[in-house]
Parts: sequence; structure tokens; C-alpha cells
Amino acid sequence: MSPSLPAFTMEDQQLAKTNGASSEAVENLRVDDLVIDQDEQSKEVKPESIARDGPELDESRDLQSGTQLERLETKSESEVSIDRQGDSGDKIGDEESNIDNNSGHSELAKEVEGGESTQILDKSDEIPIEDHNLEPVFDGTEVPGMEANRSTSGRRSDVDPDSPGVVEKAVALKNFVKEKGAVAVSTMMRRLSGKREEVVDYEGRDVSDISGVGETKVMSEKAVEKFDWNPLNYIKKSSDVDVGSKTDQKDSISMKGRVILYTKLGCEESKEIRLFLRMKRLRYVEINIDVYPSRKTELDKISGSTSVPKIFFNEILIGGLSELKTLDESGRLGEKVDFLITEAPLFEAPSPPLSGEDDVPSSGPIDEMAVIVRKMKESIAVKDRLYKMRRFTNCFLGSEAIDFLSEDQYLERPEAVEFARKLADKLFFRHVLDDNLFEDGNHLYRFLDDDPIVASQCHNIPRGIITLKPKPLAEIASRLRFLSRAMFEAYAYEDGRCVGYASIHRSEEFARYLRIVEELQRVEISDSSREEKLAFFINLYNMMAIHAIIMFGHPDGALERRKLFGEFKYVIGGSTYSLSAIQNGILRGNQRPPYNLKKPFGAKDKRSAVALPYPEPLIHFALVHGTRSGPALRCYSPGKIDEELLDAARNFLRNGGVVIDVTAKAINASKILKWYSIDFGKNEVEVIKHVSNYLDPADSEVLLDLLATSDLKVTYQPYDWGLNC
Repeated sequence: MSPSLPAFTMEDQQLAKTNGASSEAVENLRVDDLVIDQDEQSKEVKPESIARDGPELDESRDLQSGTQLERLETKSESEVSIDRQGDSGDKIGDEESNIDNNSGHSELAKEVEGGESTQILDKSDEIPIEDHNLEPVFDGTEVPGMEANRSTSGRRSDVDPDSPGVVEKAVALKNFVKEKGAVAVSTMMRRLSGKREEVVDYEGRDVSDISGVGETKVMSEKAVEKFDWNPLNYIKKSSDVDVGSKTDQKDSISMKGRVILYTKLGCEESKEIRLFLRMKRLRYVEINIDVYPSRKTELDKISGSTSVPKIFFNEILIGGLSELKTLDESGRLGEKVDFLITEAPLFEAPSPPLSGEDDVPSSGPIDEMAVIVRKMKESIAVKDRLYKMRRFTNCFLGSEAIDFLSEDQYLERPEAVEFARKLADKLFFRHVLDDNLFEDGNHLYRFLDDDPIVASQCHNIPRGIITLKPKPLAEIASRLRFLSRAMFEAYAYEDGRCVGYASIHRSEEFARYLRIVEELQRVEISDSSREEKLAFFINLYNMMAIHAIIMFGHPDGALERRKLFGEFKYVIGGSTYSLSAIQNGILRGNQRPPYNLKKPFGAKDKRSAVALPYPEPLIHFALVHGTRSGPALRCYSPGKIDEELLDAARNFLRNGGVVIDVTAKAINASKILKWYSIDFGKNEVEVIKHVSNYLDPADSEVLLDLLATSDLKVTYQPYDWGLNC
């Protein structure tokens, strides 16, 4: 025996000598342990191999999906498992023979058998949980030295190793390979440490059938990640929003009374009266008669007219903007304010909007398929299961679904399979790995609202799958656009550059918005036109950003921005969409975010069918990330989307987005034009020429002259990530 092997006790040696087969079994056990230890040690050198091979990975395939690293992990795991299967098979056979022929050594056999069973029990805890690929997100972190590599020359070749695109790609490649290599090695070592003695077909089996070890830990983690719909969440987060709010009536006068302002959409006088009330630090409740049509009748009854704006101090009608200014000029406004400070409103005073007031509840024909799915979910076993050596949570077997449908719908088994495929096509459930639409047998499927990403990160599916038939996207988009416009007019100031997050959070309009976005769960969106997608996703992005800031608070630093842009999601058409996925995947035609190597959508991603065919550069002047350096907040309509985007670009670039210094022969541009320069042109010259189209004609002419007659110097403004409030 090799001296490096552990020594036996005297008792063990005597037992081994009495029978050659027992000695051989023990020796095989020790040698097998040594082989495993040596295998583990050999795997420790893998990080260097992965790091060296990383730059040779094909970007369009392996770098985007990580398949090469996954194959490496699978290969290593399978090789070790096969080797151990052979060794353990011989070992078990020898032990069984010894036990039958030598009953006197049963204690040793039981000890070995007990040790093996303990190992198998421990190994089940090492089975990896399904992997969720992180979406590429730009969090504002730049690669140092990138600005020095900029050039205004349009003659540079695209393959020039010194060009900014190549440098950026090389640095991002280095970081990507380093990160993926660490993940791959960690996963490999975790799997190897399990020391699986044999390969068993656990496909589709319940995890509890193998071992209960680790079940509590997995369920506890899942419980922590589970998002429970609770209105208190909004109250808890509202303090974070109020901290940085300077324009959101924070310093309003404390008073017992109430100010009610009646307005309507698109009213300039209403805009002026809001500004006047904020300047006077008077907190008010706005009632938009377009949003609350029943209040139009109330207004006519208590004031004798339906014209707006009208303002009430408790039950006293003050009038419109002119009457309010007259009171202010005469000095009597102070008396009215003193009255509000000390007197509470009487019963006959106008009241704020009630929850659900004038909100047409989500109605329409019941989706019979949804009713069947809800019944099926209550009847079949939904639990954690193993599939292809991974643990998948909250799954059900295809065979169990067919059993239910055959009995509940009185269908033959082939007919039940076809019906289940129709349910899957309607996005009620899907295969855990998207291997097929639906098949009978041990394939694993998961209901839409049971998906771990949907359950923990999606915020428009609080009550599970709705039972109404999905409405057309155009109808839902129209209602969302109407509500968004009402909120932007009422709670966004300075032409949309400042947002009153706390006021939006408290408003009934926002509560109505949350109810409408639930209808996006299974909406059909791939057949929509370019104009419909542009308007819908821009408007939805801006409202999602507001919703995310209300839920998470304003992000402080790159890590929190990454969470905000990458982990706050909605379910739209059966797929999950983060803010980053909407911006880079849909609106930019599936382009990788700045300083990232991966594209948001892979080749097999169903969301690729929704993405626009090419990047839309003007969307960068319409998407509002909740920052001070971003564009103004406004609504966009599909019928006028190109005109409105053009107007948004002009508004942003002419008001500080690009500053020209003729004397210094330089321009100072927004960082947006640097980060997303590829959307505007191949190089800096093309970007500047593109931008000149949206400047004032005189500024555009000056810029083009400087570009043609001199070496124009381009610098970029620091980006202010502060909250736009």
C-alpha cells in the first residue's frame, strides 16, 4: 500500500487479512478516494486555462450564451461521474459478495454501506439550482482611458486596433472572460465536491424523493425572493423618494384645510395655476375632469359652470387663475391661507378622488382556457424537481398535466396533448428550458406566475394569471398613454424635467396604472407596427422607471443602478422585460449596452421577434432614467411618433445637450452621445454630423464649418445621476 494512503487500525488489518475479498474492497475504496482527491487537485488549475482561452471565444455564439463554458463544465462533470460509476460498481459488487460469504464481517460492511448512504444524502444538496443568465446592463461605469482614444477622423479603418471600438471591445472581453471563468470554476468545483458515486436517472423526479437535505434552505431563499403584493411596500419606500424631493410640495404650509384644483388635459391655464400654487407653498389635490368624468357634473352643481381651472379653499370657491392673482395682488390671499391653516373642510366641501373612482374595472369576456389552467394548477403537483442534473423550482410533469386534462376535459391522451400545446401557445406555461412547446412524459413545465424570475422581479403580476381574455395592445397602450399624460401634466414640473415622485405615488392615477399593466401579461405584441412599438415601449419605459424608483428608491451608485435597470421587470406577452431589455433589446434593435459584450436577447430568445429591426437613435432623447442629465418627460403617440421624437431631440440638444465654443473650436456634448455613439454613426465625425441636423440652423452651420475647416475638439459633459425632482 502506498505510504501516502491513510493507515488502517489493527482491527481493520486483521479483518482484512482473514478474507482477501474484504481487503480488496477496502483497498479499492481507499484508492478511489485518492483518485477523486487527485482529480479535484487537477481541477484547481482550470482558471488559467479558461482565462487563456477566453479571447479566442466567438463573440456571436459563446460569449453571448456562455455555451463553451457550459460544455466545459458538463464534460468535466460527466467524465468524473463515469469514472466513479465504474469504480463504485466494482466496489459495491465486491462488498455484496463479502457480506453474503462472511457474516462475521457484517459490522465492517455496515460501516462502509452507512458511509456511502451518508455521502449520497449529502450529494443531493450539491445538485445545482437552475442558472438564470444575468442581463447585460449599463450602470454608468466607464472603462478608464476611453476618451483619449476618441478621434474625429473619419478615415480610420474599422479594424484599426487603436480605434475606440476595438479598445472598448478588448477591455470588455477581458472583464467578461474573467467573470465567466470565475463562475465556471466555482460551479465546477462545487459539482466535483459532491463526489457522486453513480449516475442515476432522476429526470422529472421530485427533489424530496432523493433527499430532504437542503430543501429548507432552497425554500427559504425562494421565500425571501418572492415578491408579495403589499401596499405597505409603497409606503415604506416613499420616504426614500421624499428625501430628495425639492419641488414635490415638500415645504408646503401645514394646514387643517384642503385645496381642491379642478383641471383638464392640455389646459395651459391649469399649468400656470399649478405653478402659482407651488410658489405659494400650498399643497393641493388635483381632480382632472377628463380622468374623473363624474366630477364634471359635481363641478357644474357647486360652481354653476364646468369651465376649468377652478380652485376651492375648503368649501369656498375662489375661482380661476385671474381671481387667484387678484386676491394675491390685493393682499387678501394671506387671509384665505390663514383660514385654511386653522379650519378643517366641512362636509359639503369637494373631496379628493376615491380609490377606484370612475375607473372602468378590467372587464371583458372570460378566457375559458385561463379558467381551466387555474383549475389545473390547483389539481396537479407543483414542486421542485430534478431535470438534466439541475434543480428546477415550482414545476409539473407533462404527464400529470395530460392526466388532468384527460379527466377534466374528457379527452383522449393525444387530444389532451394537442390541447395542452394550445395552452402553452397562449403563454399559460412553458418548458423550463424551452426545449419544446409541450410533450407528454417526464418533461418539466412551469406556470407563468411560478417562474422564479417572474415571482421575484416582475411587478405587474401580483395576483397571478388573470382570467380575462387578453386585450389588443393598441387598446391597452391607449389607456396607459392617457393616464401617463394626466400624471405628467399634474406631477411633472419645469416642462417635464422635474418629477414629483411622492405625489405620483399618492395619486389615484398611479393606482389605476398599476391595475392596467397587469393586462400586459399575455398580450400579443410581435405583430405590432414599428410606430406602435416605439410609442408603447417609450411610454412604458418612462412609467416603469418611475415605478422602480418608487419601489426601490433612488439608486445610489453603480450597483444600485444595475439593480434598478436590470432587476425591475414587467411580464409582457409571456416574457420578462427589464428597463435595460426595453432600451437595448427592443428600441435599439438588440444592441449590446455600452461596455458590455452580450446582447440582451440570444438567438433563441422569443423577445427577438419583438425587437425593432434596427436601432432608433432618437429614443435616447425620449427615455427618462430618473436623472438630472436626462431628457424631459413627455408622452408619445404612434400616429406622430417620428415628429414627436424629432421635437424631443431638438429640445434636448438645443437646451444644453450640445454647446459650441467657436473661439476654442470645440463642442461640449452630452455623455449620451458618447455612450450610444454607435447608434448615430460609425465614428465621431458621423455622430457630429448626425447631431447637427437637430440644432438651430445657425448653430448647425457653424458646427459643420468647424468640422470641415479645423480639428474640432470634442469633450463630454459629466453625467448627473441625481434624481430629477
